[in-house]
Amino acid sequence: MTGGGAAERRAGITLITATANGRRHAQHAATALEGSALADSRPAEAVATAWRSSEAMVLFMAAGAAVRLIAPHLGDKRTDPAVVAVDDAASYAIALAGGHHGANDLARRVADALGAEAVVTTASEVMGAPALDHLGQRFGLRVDPDCADLAAVGAALVGGETVHLWRSRAWPTGPLPATVELAQRPTAPGIVITDELIDPPRPSVLYRPRSLRVGVGSSSGVSAEEIGELIDAALAQADLSPGSVAAVATVQAKAGERGILEAAAARGWPIVVHSAETLAGIGVPNPSQIVADSVGTPSVAEAAALAEGGELIVAKRKSANATVAIARSPVRGRLALVSTGPGDAALVPPMARDALAAAEVVIGLDQYVERVRGWVRPGSEILSSPIGDEVARAESAVAAARAGRSVALLSGGDVGVYAMASPALERLGDGAPDPDVVVVPGVTAATAAAAVLGSPLGHDHCAISLSDLLTPWAVIRRRLKAAAEGDFVVSLYNPRSAGRAWQLDEARLLLGEHRKPDTPVGVVTDAFRPGQQVTLTTLGDLDPQIVGMRTIVVIGNSQTRMTGGRMITPRGYE
Repeated sequence: MTGGGAAERRAGITLITATANGRRHAQHAATALEGSALADSRPAEAVATAWRSSEAMVLFMAAGAAVRLIAPHLGDKRTDPAVVAVDDAASYAIALAGGHHGANDLARRVADALGAEAVVTTASEVMGAPALDHLGQRFGLRVDPDCADLAAVGAALVGGETVHLWRSRAWPTGPLPATVELAQRPTAPGIVITDELIDPPRPSVLYRPRSLRVGVGSSSGVSAEEIGELIDAALAQADLSPGSVAAVATVQAKAGERGILEAAAARGWPIVVHSAETLAGIGVPNPSQIVADSVGTPSVAEAAALAEGGELIVAKRKSANATVAIARSPVRGRLALVSTGPGDAALVPPMARDALAAAEVVIGLDQYVERVRGWVRPGSEILSSPIGDEVARAESAVAAARAGRSVALLSGGDVGVYAMASPALERLGDGAPDPDVVVVPGVTAATAAAAVLGSPLGHDHCAISLSDLLTPWAVIRRRLKAAAEGDFVVSLYNPRSAGRAWQLDEARLLLGEHRKPDTPVGVVTDAFRPGQQVTLTTLGDLDPQIVGMRTIVVIGNSQTRMTGGRMITPRGYE
Protein backbone atom coordinates (compact mmCIF):
# COMPACT_ATOMS: atom_id res chain seq x y z
CA MET A 1 0.00 0.00 0.00
CA THR A 2 1.04 3.58 -0.56
CA GLY A 3 -0.05 6.77 1.09
CA GLY A 4 1.82 9.96 1.85
CA GLY A 5 1.72 11.44 5.34
CA ALA A 6 -0.27 14.53 6.13
CA ALA A 7 2.93 16.50 6.59
CA GLU A 8 3.84 15.81 2.94
CA ARG A 9 0.45 16.68 1.48
CA ARG A 10 -0.22 20.08 -0.04
CA ALA A 11 -3.51 21.83 0.47
CA GLY A 12 -5.97 21.62 -2.40
CA ILE A 13 -8.65 19.55 -4.10
CA THR A 14 -7.93 17.51 -7.21
CA LEU A 15 -10.85 16.92 -9.59
CA ILE A 16 -10.49 13.71 -11.60
CA THR A 17 -12.73 12.79 -14.53
CA ALA A 18 -13.30 9.73 -16.72
CA THR A 19 -15.91 10.97 -19.23
CA ALA A 20 -16.82 14.12 -21.14
CA ASN A 21 -19.91 14.53 -18.91
CA GLY A 22 -17.78 14.19 -15.82
CA ARG A 23 -15.35 16.80 -17.09
CA ARG A 24 -18.18 19.29 -17.70
CA HIS A 25 -19.44 18.75 -14.16
CA ALA A 26 -15.91 19.07 -12.79
CA GLN A 27 -15.31 22.33 -14.64
CA HIS A 28 -18.49 23.75 -13.12
CA ALA A 29 -17.65 22.47 -9.61
CA ALA A 30 -14.18 24.01 -9.86
CA THR A 31 -15.74 27.48 -9.95
CA ALA A 32 -17.29 26.86 -6.50
CA LEU A 33 -14.43 24.95 -4.84
CA GLU A 34 -11.61 27.26 -3.82
CA GLY A 35 -8.20 25.68 -4.27
CA SER A 36 -9.41 23.02 -6.70
CA ALA A 37 -7.77 21.96 -9.97
CA LEU A 38 -8.67 19.55 -12.75
CA ALA A 39 -6.27 16.70 -13.37
CA ASP A 40 -5.16 16.31 -16.99
CA SER A 41 -3.83 12.76 -16.78
CA ARG A 42 -5.70 9.45 -16.98
CA PRO A 43 -7.76 8.57 -13.85
CA ALA A 44 -5.42 5.92 -12.40
CA GLU A 45 -2.37 8.14 -12.80
CA ALA A 46 -4.25 11.18 -11.49
CA VAL A 47 -5.39 9.31 -8.36
CA ALA A 48 -1.83 8.11 -7.64
CA THR A 49 -0.49 11.65 -7.97
CA ALA A 50 -3.29 13.27 -5.98
CA TRP A 51 -2.94 10.73 -3.18
CA ARG A 52 0.53 12.09 -2.54
CA SER A 53 -0.12 15.75 -3.19
CA SER A 54 -3.73 16.72 -2.34
CA GLU A 55 -5.80 17.12 0.78
CA ALA A 56 -8.87 15.88 -1.07
CA MET A 57 -10.06 14.60 -4.42
CA VAL A 58 -13.38 14.42 -6.23
CA LEU A 59 -13.75 11.54 -8.70
CA PHE A 60 -16.39 12.18 -11.36
CA MET A 61 -17.31 8.57 -12.12
CA ALA A 62 -19.34 5.67 -10.76
CA ALA A 63 -18.73 4.88 -7.10
CA GLY A 64 -17.56 1.36 -7.93
CA ALA A 65 -14.96 2.65 -10.38
CA ALA A 66 -13.80 5.22 -7.83
CA VAL A 67 -13.45 2.55 -5.13
CA ARG A 68 -11.32 0.36 -7.41
CA LEU A 69 -9.05 3.30 -8.21
CA ILE A 70 -8.42 4.33 -4.60
CA ALA A 71 -8.27 0.83 -3.08
CA PRO A 72 -4.53 0.24 -3.73
CA HIS A 73 -3.66 3.51 -2.02
CA LEU A 74 -5.72 3.26 1.18
CA GLY A 75 -3.45 3.33 4.19
CA ASP A 76 -4.35 5.21 7.39
CA LYS A 77 -7.62 7.13 7.70
CA ARG A 78 -5.78 9.78 9.69
CA THR A 79 -3.51 10.63 6.74
CA ASP A 80 -5.40 9.46 3.64
CA PRO A 81 -6.96 12.29 1.62
CA ALA A 82 -10.71 12.86 1.66
CA VAL A 83 -12.41 11.25 -1.35
CA VAL A 84 -15.80 12.09 -2.90
CA ALA A 85 -17.39 10.38 -5.91
CA VAL A 86 -19.88 12.09 -8.26
CA ASP A 87 -21.94 10.02 -10.71
CA ASP A 88 -21.99 10.86 -14.40
CA ALA A 89 -25.40 12.55 -14.16
CA ALA A 90 -24.25 14.65 -11.17
CA SER A 91 -27.18 13.39 -9.11
CA TYR A 92 -25.15 12.35 -6.05
CA ALA A 93 -21.96 13.41 -4.30
CA ILE A 94 -20.85 10.44 -2.18
CA ALA A 95 -18.31 10.71 0.64
CA LEU A 96 -16.22 7.57 0.06
CA ALA A 97 -13.26 7.98 2.40
CA GLY A 98 -12.08 10.44 5.04
CA GLY A 99 -15.55 11.47 6.16
CA HIS A 100 -14.33 13.08 9.37
CA HIS A 101 -11.31 14.56 7.61
CA GLY A 102 -13.24 16.64 5.15
CA ALA A 103 -15.07 14.27 2.80
CA ASN A 104 -18.47 14.77 4.41
CA ASP A 105 -18.23 18.56 4.17
CA LEU A 106 -16.73 18.34 0.68
CA ALA A 107 -19.60 16.13 -0.49
CA ARG A 108 -22.05 18.76 0.70
CA ARG A 109 -20.13 21.56 -1.02
CA VAL A 110 -19.95 19.64 -4.28
CA ALA A 111 -23.65 18.80 -4.03
CA ASP A 112 -24.50 22.48 -3.50
CA ALA A 113 -22.44 23.46 -6.54
CA LEU A 114 -24.00 20.84 -8.83
CA GLY A 115 -27.55 20.76 -7.50
CA ALA A 116 -26.90 17.16 -6.41
CA GLU A 117 -27.67 15.25 -3.22
CA ALA A 118 -24.89 14.65 -0.72
CA VAL A 119 -24.58 11.06 0.51
CA VAL A 120 -22.91 10.75 3.92
CA THR A 121 -22.77 7.37 5.65
CA THR A 122 -20.44 8.02 8.60
CA ALA A 123 -22.07 6.32 11.57
CA SER A 124 -21.67 9.25 13.94
CA GLU A 125 -23.21 11.68 11.45
CA VAL A 126 -26.13 9.38 10.67
CA MET A 127 -26.84 8.83 14.38
CA GLY A 128 -26.33 12.49 15.32
CA ALA A 129 -23.26 11.68 17.43
CA PRO A 130 -20.19 13.95 17.32
CA ALA A 131 -17.14 13.00 15.28
CA LEU A 132 -14.67 12.37 18.08
CA ASP A 133 -11.61 13.19 16.02
CA HIS A 134 -13.05 16.68 15.43
CA LEU A 135 -14.82 17.24 18.76
CA GLY A 136 -14.14 20.75 20.00
CA GLN A 137 -11.59 21.36 17.26
CA ARG A 138 -12.92 24.83 16.52
CA PHE A 139 -12.41 25.65 20.21
CA GLY A 140 -8.78 24.56 20.23
CA LEU A 141 -9.12 20.95 21.42
CA ARG A 142 -6.81 18.33 19.92
CA VAL A 143 -6.77 14.57 20.43
CA ASP A 144 -3.77 13.29 22.39
CA PRO A 145 -2.36 10.47 20.21
CA ASP A 146 -1.26 8.56 23.32
CA CYS A 147 -4.88 8.16 24.46
CA ALA A 148 -7.06 8.08 21.37
CA ASP A 149 -9.51 5.17 21.62
CA LEU A 150 -11.68 6.80 18.96
CA ALA A 151 -13.23 3.60 17.63
CA ALA A 152 -14.22 2.19 21.02
CA VAL A 153 -15.62 5.42 22.45
CA GLY A 154 -17.26 6.26 19.12
CA ALA A 155 -18.94 2.84 19.08
CA ALA A 156 -20.27 3.50 22.58
CA LEU A 157 -21.72 6.83 21.47
CA VAL A 158 -23.34 5.40 18.35
CA GLY A 159 -24.64 2.44 20.34
CA GLY A 160 -26.35 4.68 22.89
CA GLU A 161 -24.11 3.69 25.82
CA THR A 162 -23.26 6.13 28.58
CA VAL A 163 -20.00 7.94 27.88
CA HIS A 164 -18.43 9.85 30.77
CA LEU A 165 -17.14 13.39 30.25
CA TRP A 166 -14.53 14.72 32.65
CA ARG A 167 -13.02 18.18 32.24
CA SER A 168 -10.44 19.65 34.56
CA ARG A 169 -11.93 23.03 33.58
CA ALA A 170 -15.06 24.00 31.67
CA TRP A 171 -13.65 23.87 28.14
CA PRO A 172 -16.27 24.32 25.39
CA THR A 173 -16.80 21.26 23.21
CA GLY A 174 -19.86 21.88 21.07
CA PRO A 175 -23.05 19.85 21.49
CA LEU A 176 -22.87 16.36 22.98
CA PRO A 177 -25.53 13.62 22.95
CA ALA A 178 -27.74 13.04 25.98
CA THR A 179 -25.85 9.78 26.64
CA VAL A 180 -22.74 11.81 27.54
CA GLU A 181 -22.79 12.40 31.30
CA LEU A 182 -20.53 14.62 33.39
CA ALA A 183 -18.24 12.64 35.67
CA GLN A 184 -16.43 13.57 38.88
CA ARG A 185 -13.29 11.77 37.71
CA PRO A 186 -12.06 10.12 34.50
CA THR A 187 -14.23 7.05 33.86
CA ALA A 188 -14.31 4.62 30.94
CA PRO A 189 -15.66 4.79 28.32
CA GLY A 190 -14.72 8.39 28.57
CA ILE A 191 -14.06 11.76 27.05
CA VAL A 192 -11.34 13.55 29.01
CA ILE A 193 -10.37 17.20 28.52
CA THR A 194 -7.38 18.51 30.44
CA ASP A 195 -3.96 20.10 30.07
CA GLU A 196 -2.66 17.95 32.94
CA LEU A 197 -0.53 14.83 32.58
CA ILE A 198 -2.90 11.98 33.45
CA ASP A 199 -3.45 8.37 32.42
CA PRO A 200 -7.23 7.94 31.99
CA PRO A 201 -8.91 4.51 32.26
CA ARG A 202 -9.40 2.95 28.84
CA PRO A 203 -11.16 3.20 26.53
CA SER A 204 -11.01 6.97 26.53
CA VAL A 205 -10.29 9.83 24.19
CA LEU A 206 -8.05 12.45 25.77
CA TYR A 207 -8.25 16.00 24.43
CA ARG A 208 -5.67 18.71 24.95
CA PRO A 209 -6.87 22.33 25.03
CA ARG A 210 -4.41 24.96 23.86
CA SER A 211 -4.37 26.54 27.29
CA LEU A 212 -0.70 27.01 28.20
CA ARG A 213 1.70 29.78 27.23
CA VAL A 214 5.39 29.33 27.89
CA GLY A 215 7.31 32.56 28.51
CA VAL A 216 11.03 32.41 27.68
CA GLY A 217 13.91 34.77 28.31
CA SER A 218 17.56 34.11 27.54
CA SER A 219 21.06 35.36 27.15
CA SER A 220 22.35 35.88 23.63
CA GLY A 221 23.60 32.74 21.94
CA VAL A 222 21.68 30.30 24.15
CA SER A 223 21.36 26.83 22.61
CA ALA A 224 18.10 25.23 21.56
CA GLU A 225 18.99 22.24 23.71
CA GLU A 226 19.24 24.35 26.88
CA ILE A 227 15.94 26.13 26.15
CA GLY A 228 14.17 22.88 25.28
CA GLU A 229 15.39 21.00 28.34
CA LEU A 230 14.33 23.86 30.63
CA ILE A 231 10.84 24.00 29.09
CA ASP A 232 10.41 20.22 29.18
CA ALA A 233 11.47 20.04 32.82
CA ALA A 234 9.13 22.87 33.83
CA LEU A 235 6.16 21.19 32.15
CA ALA A 236 6.95 17.75 33.57
CA GLN A 237 7.47 18.93 37.13
CA ALA A 238 4.13 20.78 37.01
CA ASP A 239 2.37 17.73 35.50
CA LEU A 240 1.43 19.69 32.40
CA SER A 241 1.11 18.29 28.89
CA PRO A 242 3.26 19.68 26.06
CA GLY A 243 0.21 19.02 23.86
CA SER A 244 -1.57 21.94 25.55
CA VAL A 245 1.09 24.55 24.82
CA ALA A 246 -0.45 27.21 22.60
CA ALA A 247 2.70 29.26 22.04
CA VAL A 248 6.13 30.28 23.26
CA ALA A 249 6.23 33.97 24.15
CA THR A 250 9.20 36.29 24.54
CA VAL A 251 10.27 39.92 24.27
CA GLN A 252 10.82 41.71 20.95
CA ALA A 253 14.56 41.91 21.59
CA LYS A 254 14.72 38.10 21.47
CA ALA A 255 12.55 37.69 18.37
CA GLY A 256 15.53 36.44 16.37
CA GLU A 257 17.20 34.40 19.09
CA ARG A 258 18.07 31.18 17.28
CA GLY A 259 17.98 28.91 20.32
CA ILE A 260 14.42 30.01 21.22
CA LEU A 261 13.22 29.71 17.64
CA GLU A 262 14.69 26.24 17.13
CA ALA A 263 13.44 24.88 20.46
CA ALA A 264 9.89 26.05 19.70
CA ALA A 265 10.01 24.76 16.11
CA ALA A 266 11.21 21.33 17.24
CA ARG A 267 8.07 21.03 19.38
CA GLY A 268 5.69 22.47 16.80
CA TRP A 269 4.90 25.59 18.82
CA PRO A 270 4.50 29.09 17.34
CA ILE A 271 6.42 32.09 18.67
CA VAL A 272 4.63 35.17 20.00
CA VAL A 273 6.62 38.37 20.53
CA HIS A 274 5.71 41.28 22.82
CA SER A 275 7.28 44.69 23.15
CA ALA A 276 9.34 45.51 26.22
CA GLU A 277 6.90 48.31 26.99
CA THR A 278 3.98 45.85 27.07
CA LEU A 279 5.82 43.39 29.30
CA ALA A 280 6.99 46.14 31.66
CA GLY A 281 3.36 46.93 32.47
CA ILE A 282 2.56 43.38 33.64
CA GLY A 283 2.86 42.63 37.35
CA VAL A 284 5.00 39.56 38.14
CA PRO A 285 6.21 37.89 41.34
CA ASN A 286 9.90 37.85 40.38
CA PRO A 287 11.01 41.07 38.67
CA SER A 288 14.69 41.73 38.00
CA GLN A 289 16.44 45.08 37.73
CA ILE A 290 19.25 43.44 35.78
CA VAL A 291 16.76 42.25 33.16
CA ALA A 292 15.14 45.69 33.09
CA ASP A 293 18.49 47.34 32.41
CA SER A 294 19.21 44.82 29.65
CA VAL A 295 15.97 44.65 27.63
CA GLY A 296 13.71 47.38 29.04
CA THR A 297 11.38 45.24 31.16
CA PRO A 298 11.92 43.80 34.66
CA SER A 299 10.48 40.47 33.52
CA VAL A 300 10.59 38.50 30.28
CA ALA A 301 9.59 34.90 31.03
CA GLU A 302 6.82 35.57 33.57
CA ALA A 303 5.49 38.70 31.88
CA ALA A 304 5.50 37.10 28.42
CA ALA A 305 3.63 34.07 29.75
CA LEU A 306 1.00 36.39 31.27
CA ALA A 307 0.83 38.90 28.41
CA GLU A 308 -2.51 37.56 27.13
CA GLY A 309 -4.05 37.10 30.57
CA GLY A 310 -4.50 34.07 32.75
CA GLU A 311 -2.83 32.61 35.81
CA LEU A 312 0.89 32.02 36.42
CA ILE A 313 1.17 28.32 37.31
CA VAL A 314 4.93 27.88 36.99
CA ALA A 315 6.96 30.81 38.29
CA LYS A 316 10.30 31.72 36.73
CA ARG A 317 12.73 28.83 36.48
CA LYS A 318 16.36 29.36 35.53
CA SER A 319 19.17 27.56 33.79
CA ALA A 320 22.61 28.97 33.12
CA ASN A 321 21.45 31.08 30.17
CA ALA A 322 17.64 31.01 30.11
CA THR A 323 14.46 31.56 32.09
CA VAL A 324 11.09 29.90 31.64
CA ALA A 325 7.62 30.50 33.14
CA ILE A 326 4.23 29.00 32.31
CA ALA A 327 0.78 30.59 32.47
CA ARG A 328 -2.64 29.03 31.94
CA SER A 329 -5.06 31.05 29.83
CA PRO A 330 -8.51 31.79 31.24
CA VAL A 331 -11.31 29.56 30.02
CA ARG A 332 -12.92 31.22 27.05
CA GLY A 333 -16.35 30.11 25.99
CA ARG A 334 -17.82 31.15 22.67
CA LEU A 335 -20.74 33.48 22.08
CA ALA A 336 -22.20 33.42 18.58
CA LEU A 337 -24.72 36.17 17.89
CA VAL A 338 -26.76 34.54 15.17
CA SER A 339 -28.98 36.10 12.52
CA THR A 340 -31.81 33.85 11.33
CA GLY A 341 -33.19 36.08 8.56
CA PRO A 342 -36.77 37.17 7.92
CA GLY A 343 -38.42 33.74 8.07
CA ASP A 344 -37.73 31.55 5.07
CA ALA A 345 -35.27 28.74 5.80
CA ALA A 346 -33.47 29.45 2.52
CA LEU A 347 -32.50 32.87 3.91
CA VAL A 348 -30.79 31.48 7.02
CA PRO A 349 -27.11 32.02 6.13
CA PRO A 350 -24.72 29.01 6.10
CA MET A 351 -22.60 30.77 8.71
CA ALA A 352 -25.60 30.78 11.04
CA ARG A 353 -26.19 27.07 10.44
CA ASP A 354 -22.55 26.36 11.32
CA ALA A 355 -22.86 28.40 14.53
CA LEU A 356 -25.99 26.47 15.53
CA ALA A 357 -24.27 23.15 14.85
CA ALA A 358 -21.42 24.18 17.17
CA ALA A 359 -23.60 25.43 20.03
CA GLU A 360 -23.94 23.63 23.34
CA VAL A 361 -26.59 26.17 24.37
CA VAL A 362 -29.12 27.85 22.05
CA ILE A 363 -30.95 30.89 23.44
CA GLY A 364 -33.63 32.93 21.73
CA LEU A 365 -37.19 34.09 21.33
CA ASP A 366 -39.40 31.03 21.10
CA GLN A 367 -40.50 31.69 17.50
CA TYR A 368 -36.87 32.10 16.35
CA VAL A 369 -35.81 28.90 18.11
CA GLU A 370 -38.58 26.94 16.42
CA ARG A 371 -37.46 28.27 13.05
CA VAL A 372 -33.94 26.79 13.37
CA ARG A 373 -34.49 23.57 15.33
CA GLY A 374 -33.50 21.55 12.29
CA TRP A 375 -29.94 22.87 12.52
CA VAL A 376 -29.54 22.42 16.27
CA ARG A 377 -27.57 19.27 17.03
CA PRO A 378 -28.80 16.55 19.39
CA GLY A 379 -27.59 17.21 22.92
CA SER A 380 -27.77 21.00 22.70
CA GLU A 381 -29.57 22.76 25.53
CA ILE A 382 -32.35 25.01 24.23
CA LEU A 383 -33.53 28.00 26.28
CA SER A 384 -36.45 29.77 24.62
CA SER A 385 -38.58 32.55 26.05
CA PRO A 386 -41.49 34.75 24.95
CA ILE A 387 -41.21 38.25 23.56
CA GLY A 388 -40.14 40.92 26.01
CA ASP A 389 -37.28 39.10 27.75
CA GLU A 390 -34.44 40.55 25.68
CA VAL A 391 -32.25 41.62 28.60
CA ALA A 392 -32.69 38.30 30.39
CA ARG A 393 -31.78 36.39 27.21
CA ALA A 394 -28.65 38.49 26.73
CA GLU A 395 -27.57 37.99 30.34
CA SER A 396 -28.15 34.23 30.14
CA ALA A 397 -26.13 33.96 26.95
CA VAL A 398 -23.19 35.96 28.31
CA ALA A 399 -23.19 34.02 31.59
CA ALA A 400 -23.20 30.64 29.82
CA ALA A 401 -20.37 31.69 27.49
CA ARG A 402 -18.32 33.04 30.38
CA ALA A 403 -18.77 29.68 32.10
CA GLY A 404 -16.89 28.09 29.20
CA ARG A 405 -19.77 26.95 27.04
CA SER A 406 -20.44 27.42 23.35
CA VAL A 407 -23.56 29.57 23.03
CA ALA A 408 -25.72 30.73 20.12
CA LEU A 409 -27.95 33.73 20.85
CA LEU A 410 -30.60 34.10 18.14
CA SER A 411 -32.36 36.99 16.50
CA GLY A 412 -34.63 37.26 13.51
CA GLY A 413 -33.48 39.39 10.60
CA ASP A 414 -29.96 40.62 11.31
CA VAL A 415 -28.79 40.21 14.90
CA GLY A 416 -27.14 43.63 14.82
CA VAL A 417 -30.19 45.59 13.64
CA TYR A 418 -32.79 46.33 16.35
CA ALA A 419 -31.89 42.97 17.81
CA MET A 420 -29.86 40.99 20.36
CA ALA A 421 -26.27 41.90 19.47
CA SER A 422 -26.35 45.25 21.27
CA PRO A 423 -27.71 44.06 24.65
CA ALA A 424 -25.33 41.10 24.62
CA LEU A 425 -22.20 43.06 23.70
CA GLU A 426 -23.07 45.79 26.21
CA ARG A 427 -22.65 43.19 28.95
CA LEU A 428 -19.08 42.34 27.98
CA GLY A 429 -15.90 44.19 28.81
CA ASP A 430 -16.78 44.82 32.45
CA GLY A 431 -13.61 43.26 33.81
CA ALA A 432 -14.81 39.67 33.85
CA PRO A 433 -13.18 37.23 31.37
CA ASP A 434 -14.97 37.61 28.07
CA PRO A 435 -15.74 34.75 25.69
CA ASP A 436 -14.73 34.68 22.06
CA VAL A 437 -17.48 36.46 20.14
CA VAL A 438 -18.62 36.01 16.56
CA VAL A 439 -21.42 38.04 14.99
CA VAL A 440 -23.21 36.26 12.15
CA PRO A 441 -24.82 38.75 9.71
CA GLY A 442 -28.16 38.08 8.09
CA VAL A 443 -30.95 39.39 5.90
CA THR A 444 -32.67 42.30 7.63
CA ALA A 445 -36.41 42.85 7.76
CA ALA A 446 -35.95 45.99 5.65
CA THR A 447 -33.94 44.29 2.90
CA ALA A 448 -36.38 41.37 2.87
CA ALA A 449 -39.31 43.78 2.48
CA ALA A 450 -37.39 45.68 -0.19
CA ALA A 451 -36.81 42.47 -2.15
CA VAL A 452 -40.53 41.74 -2.12
CA LEU A 453 -41.37 45.30 -3.23
CA GLY A 454 -38.79 45.54 -6.01
CA SER A 455 -35.91 47.95 -5.39
CA PRO A 456 -37.07 50.79 -3.14
CA LEU A 457 -33.67 51.10 -1.41
CA GLY A 458 -31.77 51.83 -4.62
CA HIS A 459 -30.50 55.18 -3.32
CA ASP A 460 -29.71 56.63 0.11
CA HIS A 461 -31.99 55.24 2.77
CA CYS A 462 -32.35 54.87 6.51
CA ALA A 463 -34.23 52.78 9.05
CA ILE A 464 -36.17 54.27 11.96
CA SER A 465 -38.03 52.40 14.69
CA LEU A 466 -41.31 53.95 15.79
CA SER A 467 -41.27 52.13 19.13
CA ASP A 468 -40.90 54.61 21.98
CA LEU A 469 -40.39 51.90 24.61
CA LEU A 470 -36.62 52.46 24.65
CA THR A 471 -36.31 55.72 22.69
CA PRO A 472 -38.22 58.92 23.61
CA TRP A 473 -40.71 60.03 20.96
CA ALA A 474 -39.02 63.43 20.81
CA VAL A 475 -35.85 61.74 19.55
CA ILE A 476 -37.81 59.63 17.03
CA ARG A 477 -39.63 62.74 15.82
CA ARG A 478 -36.35 64.59 15.28
CA ARG A 479 -34.95 61.69 13.25
CA LEU A 480 -38.08 61.44 11.11
CA LYS A 481 -37.86 65.16 10.36
CA ALA A 482 -34.16 64.87 9.42
CA ALA A 483 -34.86 61.90 7.12
CA ALA A 484 -37.68 63.80 5.46
CA GLU A 485 -35.58 66.92 4.94
CA GLY A 486 -32.70 64.83 3.59
CA ASP A 487 -34.95 63.05 1.07
CA PHE A 488 -34.02 59.61 2.38
CA VAL A 489 -36.06 56.53 1.60
CA VAL A 490 -37.28 55.46 5.05
CA SER A 491 -37.90 51.93 6.34
CA LEU A 492 -40.11 52.07 9.41
CA TYR A 493 -39.57 49.28 11.96
CA ASN A 494 -42.06 48.54 14.76
CA PRO A 495 -44.53 50.84 13.00
CA ARG A 496 -47.68 50.02 14.94
CA SER A 497 -49.05 47.71 17.62
CA ALA A 498 -52.20 47.34 19.67
CA GLY A 499 -50.75 49.56 22.37
CA ARG A 500 -49.08 52.05 19.99
CA ALA A 501 -51.57 53.10 17.36
CA TRP A 502 -50.81 56.81 16.92
CA GLN A 503 -47.09 56.94 16.06
CA LEU A 504 -47.49 55.82 12.44
CA ASP A 505 -50.05 58.54 11.78
CA GLU A 506 -47.75 61.21 13.18
CA ALA A 507 -44.78 59.81 11.22
CA ARG A 508 -46.85 59.97 8.03
CA LEU A 509 -47.73 63.61 8.71
CA LEU A 510 -44.12 64.55 9.50
CA LEU A 511 -42.83 62.96 6.30
CA GLY A 512 -45.72 64.56 4.40
CA GLU A 513 -44.33 68.00 5.22
CA HIS A 514 -41.50 67.26 2.76
CA ARG A 515 -43.04 64.59 0.47
CA LYS A 516 -45.87 64.74 -2.03
CA PRO A 517 -49.06 62.78 -1.24
CA ASP A 518 -48.40 60.51 -4.24
CA THR A 519 -44.99 59.40 -2.88
CA PRO A 520 -44.90 55.58 -3.26
CA VAL A 521 -45.18 53.51 -0.08
CA GLY A 522 -44.72 49.76 0.30
CA VAL A 523 -46.29 47.86 3.19
CA VAL A 524 -44.95 44.32 3.75
CA THR A 525 -46.15 42.02 6.52
CA ASP A 526 -44.49 38.66 7.23
CA ALA A 527 -41.93 38.97 4.43
CA PHE A 528 -40.79 35.51 3.24
CA ARG A 529 -43.07 33.83 5.77
CA PRO A 530 -46.40 32.05 5.37
CA GLY A 531 -49.14 34.62 5.07
CA GLN A 532 -46.91 37.23 3.44
CA GLN A 533 -48.93 40.36 2.54
CA VAL A 534 -47.78 43.15 0.25
CA THR A 535 -49.55 46.45 -0.39
CA LEU A 536 -48.38 49.18 -2.73
CA THR A 537 -49.92 52.54 -1.88
CA THR A 538 -48.99 56.20 -1.48
CA LEU A 539 -48.16 58.42 1.43
CA GLY A 540 -51.51 60.16 1.12
CA ASP A 541 -53.50 56.91 0.99
CA LEU A 542 -51.55 54.87 3.58
CA ASP A 543 -54.04 53.07 5.84
CA PRO A 544 -52.50 52.43 9.28
CA GLN A 545 -55.07 49.69 9.93
CA ILE A 546 -53.21 47.28 7.63
CA VAL A 547 -49.97 47.73 9.60
CA GLY A 548 -48.88 45.62 12.57
CA MET A 549 -45.73 44.72 14.53
CA ARG A 550 -44.60 42.23 11.87
CA THR A 551 -44.86 44.88 9.17
CA ILE A 552 -42.16 46.99 7.52
CA VAL A 553 -43.33 50.22 5.93
CA VAL A 554 -41.04 51.57 3.19
CA ILE A 555 -41.65 55.20 2.25
CA GLY A 556 -40.02 56.39 -0.96
CA ASN A 557 -38.13 59.59 -1.63
CA SER A 558 -38.80 62.27 -4.24
CA GLN A 559 -37.44 60.01 -7.01
CA THR A 560 -39.16 56.73 -6.08
CA ARG A 561 -41.75 55.49 -8.54
CA MET A 562 -44.03 52.54 -9.30
CA THR A 563 -43.17 50.61 -12.46
CA GLY A 564 -44.77 47.33 -13.50
CA GLY A 565 -46.20 46.77 -10.04
CA ARG A 566 -42.83 47.31 -8.40
CA MET A 567 -41.50 50.07 -6.18
CA ILE A 568 -38.21 51.43 -7.56
CA THR A 569 -35.85 54.15 -6.39
CA PRO A 570 -33.37 55.07 -9.18
CA ARG A 571 -29.68 55.02 -8.31
CA GLY A 572 -29.26 58.61 -9.49
CA TYR A 573 -31.28 61.83 -9.40
CA GLU A 574 -32.72 63.10 -12.68
